[in-house]
Amino acid sequence: MRVLPSERLIPGSGEGDPLPGSHAELPPVIRRTEFVAFALAGLLLIAVVAVLYVAKAFFLPVVMAFVIGTMLSPAATFLENRKVPRALGAVLIVIAVTAVVTFIVALIASPVMEWSSRLPELGAQLKDKLHVFDRPLALWRELQAMLGGSEGLPSFQLPKFEWVQPTLEFLSPTFTEFLLFFVTLILFIASWRDLRRALIMTFSDRDARLRTLRILNEIEVHLGNYLLTVTVINIGVGIATGLVCAVTGMPNPAGLGALAATLNFIPIIGPIAMFAVLVVVGLVAFPTIGGGLAAAIAFGGITFLEGHFVTPTIIGRRLALNALAVLLALAFWTWLWGPMGAFLSSPLLIVGLILKEHLLPEDAPQLPQD
Repeated sequence: MRVLPSERLIPGSGEGDPLPGSHAELPPVIRRTEFVAFALAGLLLIAVVAVLYVAKAFFLPVVMAFVIGTMLSPAATFLENRKVPRALGAVLIVIAVTAVVTFIVALIASPVMEWSSRLPELGAQLKDKLHVFDRPLALWRELQAMLGGSEGLPSFQLPKFEWVQPTLEFLSPTFTEFLLFFVTLILFIASWRDLRRALIMTFSDRDARLRTLRILNEIEVHLGNYLLTVTVINIGVGIATGLVCAVTGMPNPAGLGALAATLNFIPIIGPIAMFAVLVVVGLVAFPTIGGGLAAAIAFGGITFLEGHFVTPTIIGRRLALNALAVLLALAFWTWLWGPMGAFLSSPLLIVGLILKEHLLPEDAPQLPQD
């Protein structure tokens, strides 16, 4: 039998090896060691998430203190450069922040306590205000009956108020968590420089030390800028909301403005919750539906301008975050740690992006430009 040149065997070549001069390539094969490495990394990630979820009472205040302490460390450095000892500066900063938070909570707490004590009465008033929807609801029930009874489609009902107590318990951390947070925050701010130095000196290689120093500096600068810009923007949103509530005749415009500024720290969820609060308060406080929705519609316009024009202009591209990444981070940390996790979602996303930028190899393959 005649053997073609392309079919000749090369001595020492294994089965499946391409012949010299041929353009055939072997398909990529996932080796067993690579598969084991991926599996171990996945198991480690699952274990870390499980530990963070189970030990929320410990990790949440500690991580919160670390993130907020990193944001406030430039203020401590500023005071230290003005001959104020860093430990004293840390105490003064925490006292000042606590005073501001207490003032905001006092503005919000008074109307919330008053309205919570009148929930049944307010619910009855809200039901009376929504009588204009009686005919559409009757048509809806008739449509349900035509389609096969009341079990085929859900019926509209006013929300019940049994959720108030569980919600307050969910939002209120324990005294132990508060104490752990404040003590950790003060100690972290006071000893941040020593912690930085110890973390940098952990590595023996000079390049690794420089990379760690750059990462820490960038995290500190970015988180500080994020806190400052977001706080200024949210204060502006709160003032604008308070003015809108005062002009439209809403009750307690100062408290509603403070609530709007506070909820705006939580991306996406906060503005939606504030819009719902304004709708409910307006419908109860005003005799007509149009008057009750005026403040909520104006707040929607404020948040639209803030989210699409003001914040992107002030923060700029350096701190701009992908909307999908923000949404996924918000959903994950809210599921893991509740409202405080929602507040931490954007700062933790910034930290993750900074680590990704510095730790990935510079010669990593890049996608072609559009």
